[in-house]
Amino acid sequence: MPWDETRYPAAMRHLPPEVRAKAIEIANALLLEEGYDEGKAIRIAIAKAKEWARRHGLDVG
Repeated sequence: MPWDETRYPAAMRHLPPEVRAKAIEIANALLLEEGYDEGKAIRIAIAKAKEWARRHGLDVG
């Protein structure tokens, strides 16, 4: 099921809003385009969003 800014996995709750938005974008792509299961998509998306944030000088929480 795709997520958005109002409905997202609990594991993303601790992320800053900008990083969470990127994690949601990545997780949705992994789910819908790549066929990953939810658990794996969430874990990968959080890790990749944190990498993205660091590269852009953002606080990762």
